[in-house]
Parts: sequence; C-alpha cells; structure tokens
Amino acid sequence: MTMQSDDRNIDPLQLWYNKPAAIWEEALPLGNGRLGAMVFGHPYSERIALNEDSVWYGGPRNRNNPNAYDHLAEIRKLLLEGAIPQAQQLAAMALSGVPETQRHYLPLGDLLLFVNHVDGELSNYRRELDIATGIATVNYSVGDTSYSREIFTSFPEQALIIRLTSSDQRISLRAKLARGSNRYYDELVQVGQDTIVMRGNCGGQGGSDFRIALKAVAEGGSISMIGEHLIINDAHAVTLILTAGTTFRFEDVEQEIVTIAEKAATLPYADLRKRHVADVTSLMSRVTFKLEGDYDASLPTDERLERVRNGQQDLALLSLYYQFGRYLLVASSRPGSLPANLQGIWNEKMLPDWDSKYTININTQMNYWPAESSNLAECHEPLFQHIERMREPGRVTAREMYQCGGFVSHHNTDIWGDTAPQDIYMPATYWTLGAAWLCLHLWEHYEYSRDQQFLDSVYPTIKEAAQFFVDFLYEDEQGQLLTVPSVSPENSYILPSGVQGILCAGPAMDNQILHELFTACIEGASILGTDELLIKRWATIRSKLPKPQIGKHGQLLEWLEDYDEVEPGHRHISHLFALYPGKQFNLRTTPEWTEAAKVTLERRLASGGGHTGWSRAWIINLWARLEDGEKAEYNVAQLLAHSTLPNLFDNHPPFQIDGNFGGTAGITEMLMQSHMDEIHLLPALPQAWNSGSITGLRARNGFEISMEWEQGKVTSVQINATLNLTCRIRLGGRYTVHTANGVEINTDVTSRACLQWEAMAGERYIITAIL
Repeated sequence: MTMQSDDRNIDPLQLWYNKPAAIWEEALPLGNGRLGAMVFGHPYSERIALNEDSVWYGGPRNRNNPNAYDHLAEIRKLLLEGAIPQAQQLAAMALSGVPETQRHYLPLGDLLLFVNHVDGELSNYRRELDIATGIATVNYSVGDTSYSREIFTSFPEQALIIRLTSSDQRISLRAKLARGSNRYYDELVQVGQDTIVMRGNCGGQGGSDFRIALKAVAEGGSISMIGEHLIINDAHAVTLILTAGTTFRFEDVEQEIVTIAEKAATLPYADLRKRHVADVTSLMSRVTFKLEGDYDASLPTDERLERVRNGQQDLALLSLYYQFGRYLLVASSRPGSLPANLQGIWNEKMLPDWDSKYTININTQMNYWPAESSNLAECHEPLFQHIERMREPGRVTAREMYQCGGFVSHHNTDIWGDTAPQDIYMPATYWTLGAAWLCLHLWEHYEYSRDQQFLDSVYPTIKEAAQFFVDFLYEDEQGQLLTVPSVSPENSYILPSGVQGILCAGPAMDNQILHELFTACIEGASILGTDELLIKRWATIRSKLPKPQIGKHGQLLEWLEDYDEVEPGHRHISHLFALYPGKQFNLRTTPEWTEAAKVTLERRLASGGGHTGWSRAWIINLWARLEDGEKAEYNVAQLLAHSTLPNLFDNHPPFQIDGNFGGTAGITEMLMQSHMDEIHLLPALPQAWNSGSITGLRARNGFEISMEWEQGKVTSVQINATLNLTCRIRLGGRYTVHTANGVEINTDVTSRACLQWEAMAGERYIITAIL
C-alpha cells in the first residue's frame, strides 16, 4: 500500500519510504554487531525480524577426511600427468569433508506488535532509517492522532529498544515473540510482571541453547500478560526492551539476558537514546562524503533507486550508498561480536542460501575491504578474533589431512572456526588458501596503524599460516613451487583435447596470495627483529613461486597453461587478486602485468561478467586500481541499477552483503589510494564526480585524509598524522604545505612526482593548490 507522505527535505544520511516493507528485502536493518533487526514498519501489525550472531545450527565437529593424506600423492600424480577427470574423482572422495557440510546460520525469531488505534483514516506515513544515528522511525496518523515509533539496537545496552508514542498519549498494544512457524522454540514463559522469555535450542548435535527476553516499560497505563502475549493498555508512552543470547557466550544465558534487560530498564528512554546515538555517531561521523549535484528530496529512496535504474543520475544517492556500506559494517561487526557473515547479521531463513556463513575465497574478505580505509578499524576486530578461533581447528586439518605444520582453511568456515573442506563442489572445495588470505587482513591492519604491539600479537598467526605452505608446496621439474591440488576459484578450463578441467596445480591466485603472505612474514619478522633464518627461507620460497604469465589474447593467465575458460564471463576474477586487493601489480612499476590485467577485465566484462553484486563491486575496485575513473563509475552505476534492493542491500541475487562493502571500498579507492607507499588523491575520479569533498579517510602509515576538489582538481587537503613517518602525496598541479598554525613546510618533489616531507605525530598539515 502507498500512503500520503509529507514534503519535508531528507537528510543525506536517511533512507525513507512512504509505505511499509512488503517483504523482508524491503525492511530496514538495525544492528549492534551481536543483535540484528529488520523493521517492516506496518502501522497495525509490526514485524521486527530478529537475529543474534551466535544462533547457528549444531555444535563443533571434526570433519577432516581421515583418508586424505593416503591419496594426496596419487591425486598430485594424476593432475601433473594430465589425468584431470581421474584426479577430480579421487579428490571428491578423499579430500572432501566428512560430513561434507559445515554449520549454518539461523534466524533468532520475530517480535510481533499488534497496535490498537483510534478510528480514522491512515495518512502521513513515513518509514525512515537514519544511518548517522542508527535509528529507524515509523510515523503516521490515524484520524487526528499521530503515532511514532523509534527503534534501535544499542551497543552500550546490548539490547533492541523500541519506543512507541502518540499525540493523544494513549498507547495500547500486545506483543508476542515468534520463531519460524512457531515449531522452532521450546517454550515461552512469563518472568515477573512485565517480561516474557522464549527458550529454545539451535538444534543439531551440540547446538547452543538460545533465549530471547522482552521487557515492557510503560509510562502510565497497565502491563499484563495472557499466555504468550505481553499486553499494554492506555499508556502515555511505551518502551520495549529486547535482549537475546546463546550458550555460545553465556553459561547461564537466561539470567544474563534478563539482567541486561532489567539494567536497561532502569534508564530513562532519553538516556538510552542518547547513549546509543553517541556510540553510533562516534563511528559514522568520522567520514563525510558529498558530491555536487541535484537530487529530488521529495522522492522516497526506492523511487530514487528506480530512477537510477532508468539511467538518471543521483549523486546524493551514491554518497548515501557509500555511507550505507559503512553503516552496515558498524551494525554487523563490533568488538566482541562474531564477524559479518554472508548476510552481515541479517537472515530470515532456517536454511539460508549458502548457509549464510563465512565464504572465504572472496566474500568474507570483501566484507572487510572498507574497514581500514573508511575509518572503521575497530569493526575489523571480530574478523581477527575469528582467525584466532580458526587456528586450532586449522592445525588439526593441516596435520590430519596433509601431514603439514601450521594451520590451514579451505573456502568456508563457520561459527566454530571449522577449517575442513566444505561441499563437494569441485570449483571451490579443494582450495587451501582461505586462512592465508584472511591473515593478510591482520597485516593490512598493521599497515594502516603501524601498531607494533598489534603486529607482535598477530605475527605468530601469520607465520603459522605460512608454515602450512612451507610444508605443502610441491616442487615441479622446473623448480617451481606449486599448490597442488588446487583450483582457481571458482572457474573451469578447457584442455586442448576438449576435456573440461577444474582441479589444477599452481593457479595464479594462489601464487599471488602466497607472494603477499610471504612478503608480510618477511617484513613483519624484520620489523620485530626475529626469525632471521626463516626470512631467508621465505624469500627463497617466494622467488620459486610461478611468475605471472601473459596469454595469447594479451590476458593474464589464470592457470599455468594458456587454457580457454569454460565461462569467459565468470563472476570470479580470481587471478586479478594481485591488482586488488593485493599490491603486486600497479601501473607504475609493473606496467606489463597491469596491462594484461586490464585485458583480462575487459574480456570478462565483454562476455557478461559482473552479473552478481559482489563481482560488480570487485570490478569497481579493479578499475580504480587501473586508474580508469569512467569505467569505475560505470560499474558503480551498474551496481546501483542492477544489484541493489529497495532497502539498498546488495543483491547477488539473492541478498548477499559483500557487494555493499565492496562498493564502499571501491568508491574509496576511486578517491584515495595508499598501497604504493604514497597517498594518491583522486586516482580514478570520473567526470560525473567533478566537484565534491570527503573527510576522514584513512591511509596506510597512520594518516587521515580530508579533501575538496573542483572541476576534477584537488583544491585543498588536510592530513592528520598519527606517527612520525614520511608523508608522500601524489597530486597533479602545484601545491603548498603548511602546518595547522601556518608554518610552511619545505617539501621535496620525488622522482615519483610526489610531494614528500617528514610528518610529525599529532600534527595537522594543510595542502593548498597554487592557482
């Protein structure tokens, strides 16, 4: 149903709609890292779909295949002799997990609100999410009475808070907790005079127990309970407090969540709201982003998105989309929570697509691409904690399946840090680089912060991931060290005989990831002054990894041989890892490989690539690294037009959150890059973004960047230094550098055409264009 909307202007950081959500993919997401909610906004019968990050089916298991090592040599022999089908058949039996599947993520349940109203016609409806504050609101009128709801998930209180008011100060409603078809919980009980608790188990062997508590605080009126319903009559205002948890975290989970709810109830609503807003704005306000351009403030977000689908430009919607990606990371990944999964934290299905777990051959990593550069470094922490959770299972997998040291993971993991192969899916399952890639996020965090204490704490983890490959790599007759068996996620090739193959030796992506991993080990050990002998060994191994090769079309080879692809427009572009998120390829020092990467990307797109949301997001980042602003911007527009749902969630399809995060990261890469030991401003600025400003971006080496530009040229830059390090800025044109108090800095112009000076920690530098 469409309802009358008011005409007030919208804030640039608000999503708003003139009708309730008809389906889950239109609802508004809230989250505090651990507790998630999707607000539908129906005036009479509200549904708030609930998630808690530790509600997963089943408990931990050892799924490592006991026969793997006994057949590893034979699989390698078959592969290297070209007997691909036979190698794949044996791998499917010997290298698959037993059982083949990991655990899957589950919904927590639903909060249902049935609100009584005065008689009259419904009007003035507006459903809104302010991503600057993390508050969803639902406002409407019935007759002459106006009604309002505010809903937020509070990180300080670890609770979902709902506030209901009306202009006549009379609120009556009944509230009920539900789960699935109400076959998925054990009991719903009354606790005291104003609280109901749902009890249940997540299911499966070793599954956690879960609890949901709903507490009502009424100002005036009465609270009562009948059966499973909590009833409020004639209150001036109502605050509902919902808490939840599982035995994954809390031994006595019911006592814990009821206590949390009771503690929150002692605070006035104004204080609950103030504490929540202060928390969210402390993160969201770090970055502002504005592009100069007109937009129609009277249109709801879904209608603006539809206009973009029809080819119209809306730069304000683009900047909103950028900030929405940051908001989703704030909402789904906070210190103490689990990392953002395939759907962040939001899932309504008992058996979700791809289990809504952690797919670590691109998707989980993409979730965290914007964490450092968009100034949300603490939101990276749950991923780091999960890598530690994976270490012990990964050691067992390395030892039992491969008789190798170190720790290893394949292309998926779950709440328990399961590292055994997932699925029997030849294009993905038999790939051993999952933990290696994840550990590069530890190194990236160090590169941005240069926090040596952090490096000291994570270096053993990075080193242990590398140790697996020290043992696992196979030396061929040419002296190359190969990952074998492996795959190039998730593509297939055609042999000269016409036979299709998937399993392979030494695919380009593996070599590129390992180049980065051993480089991180070498640099980390050198900084910490340790492992001198290992440094030499790692350097030798790195030198023996297969080098990038260029094929018959001028493209970068994906495999060791110049095979044709089964799907030339495949969604994965695995062999361009070294361009992004890796750093091995760049325009100025590896032009031949970068040109081959460009040919690869063009061929992929010409054959229909970018048809999934996350793949399109990756393409934005690749074009940004190639410094082609027009092609990067075209793919941003395509991401919005074809892979974005009405609530701005990314659409694979179905909903998958990685495209949101990848899109935000890509926009940052278009505006600022820092991977080449220099800060490059506006490296891929398209004509459509001719004038604008952005504040608060983070660059490697502890610099924070704010800038304005006009007519495609930087006009002013502010750089905050947190460390005593050399600052190098790549800019076109002539500029002066001053400290915040006006002292001019003598800068060198390096051979790389960069401004360079020795920055001091705590100092703010102003760069101004000389006109």
